[in-house]
Amino acid sequence: MLRIHLLAVALLLPLSQIALAQDSESCGDSQIWDTSMSMCMPKPNGSASQPTKMLMFQGYSFFTETAEERPRGRDAFSVPNMFMVDLGSSVGSNQFINLDLMGTFERWTFPENGTPELLQIGETQKDNQPYLDAQHPHSSPIMGLTLSDAISLGQNKDAVKVWFAPRGESTDGPVAFMHRPTGVVNPDAPLGHHIGQDVGHISSTVIGGSLRISDATIEFSTFNGTEPDPTKSDLPVKTPNSYAMRFTQDYDSHLFTMISAAYVKSPEPNDDTLDHLWRYSASVYADKTFDNNWTLHNALIWGLINGYDNAAALNSFTEEFLFRKSARSLWGRVEVLQRTLAELEIDPGHDPDVGHWATAATVGYTHNILKYGSADIGLGASLTKYFLPSVFKDSYGRDPVAGKIFMRVGAMKMWEL
Repeated sequence: MLRIHLLAVALLLPLSQIALAQDSESCGDSQIWDTSMSMCMPKPNGSASQPTKMLMFQGYSFFTETAEERPRGRDAFSVPNMFMVDLGSSVGSNQFINLDLMGTFERWTFPENGTPELLQIGETQKDNQPYLDAQHPHSSPIMGLTLSDAISLGQNKDAVKVWFAPRGESTDGPVAFMHRPTGVVNPDAPLGHHIGQDVGHISSTVIGGSLRISDATIEFSTFNGTEPDPTKSDLPVKTPNSYAMRFTQDYDSHLFTMISAAYVKSPEPNDDTLDHLWRYSASVYADKTFDNNWTLHNALIWGLINGYDNAAALNSFTEEFLFRKSARSLWGRVEVLQRTLAELEIDPGHDPDVGHWATAATVGYTHNILKYGSADIGLGASLTKYFLPSVFKDSYGRDPVAGKIFMRVGAMKMWEL
């Protein structure tokens, strides 16, 4: 396991240009802001005789030690990580074809029972036991593989885009946490990951399209609703049986909103009793630079899911922030969400499938300590305080506390070919 950890560091160190947080104003003349990915992407601006070709890499790894209060907490070392490789070329002056690979090694850098995170649930282990109080690894090594074709409709932002992904993002939920400036600094996935928020970012057999007119974007997709098995290394192509729609409105370069809805057929691979469910989300994103050169990024997210884990409805609210200046990053996340007694395997007196409200408040700090070549390495720590309903406390004890220390290695580089 240590050999894998050192290999990941060696692969990332030679790469350049840290990408802790991009914003729309950081895009160059040959780029356009991709709202759903929260990053700059190439725009069609070549010609038949001189096409624009590019290769881009970005990625990060958190080398994390976690300590949690008992009786439900545990201590463990894990390495949350992800990388993206984009290869694209313009066709004429108005079209850009792009192949995107999103990957991770979490299947081999997480403990067998997941990385510790109190109140987190979702997916099952190899022995069919659920990941409980733990974040599951994402599909490894291929988290997403998408072929897209974007066509500019003029000199401004107007564009149409179509794509196919054996595994990719359905058009529902907020900007996925691993693409949000406020989320990429935190080694933990949000607790609302499976409650109407980020779970759609790894979907099977996605066929989608989007239309951007001025500052508004509407996206549609059909996909297979069964969630991938995180314990397998595969890339199955299945029949699409679900659909989603998302609408994004940009107000200026510092503020945008998203709303989405999705019908998901047979979401759980090991649950034949769940025929379908509905996911909904709404989110607001903003950033501001102050006179003292500190920059604030903020995300406010609501998710709702109907029919999940036998509950009629479960809600999740997430507030994320990032204050950043040079090498310093102060960040946090406050989550208020519903969990059921059955989900957390708490022996109930009654109503095992009724959602109870719980809160988790996290504050963290990261300081970049080294620039090796053009990659950045940072050291950080975070502290999370949980506030639990009374029906949880016999199992979890008093409102527990969890802490993390970590080293973060991250890089981004774009080459013109």
